[in-house]
Amino acid sequence: MDGTPDPQWMVVANVVRWRRYGDGGQELRPGTKAYKGGARVFVVLDYPGMGHMEVTTIGQARNTGHWITIATATRHLHTFRPKLVHSPAVLRRAHPEGHDEECARQRATSLERLAAMYRAEVFAGAHHPEGCLCHECLNGAYGARGEDGAERPVTSG
Repeated sequence: MDGTPDPQWMVVANVVRWRRYGDGGQELRPGTKAYKGGARVFVVLDYPGMGHMEVTTIGQARNTGHWITIATATRHLHTFRPKLVHSPAVLRRAHPEGHDEECARQRATSLERLAAMYRAEVFAGAHHPEGCLCHECLNGAYGARGEDGAERPVTSG
């Protein structure tokens, strides 16, 4: 035995390229403090008691490239998907959860829906800044009209 952990199914996601912040969400920042925008992260733990608002992720740090494990806001992640992970660096840091492919797929679907909902709620009612590069604007999810005619973010249901 060479000490290499067995592959396991995990949920993988990407960090949003730009996120809104500041007063009314009128400013933009690339990625998060810990991760570059677009970085791939591995979700190892989510917190159902907190409504899955945060998840524990493993990924390469923004500045050093070293592998880190950190709690990340679910709204800062997108494109959740199941993946059979073979990377020893990730598997050593992950808690052996023993998920099968179907369980990972269900978790990914649920987290994707929640992330979209949380992104829509954070600055609800605030207009996007001119030339906004947030995840919703870049993916065409912003711009639907509500009953009152006001522009509303589109959330996948």
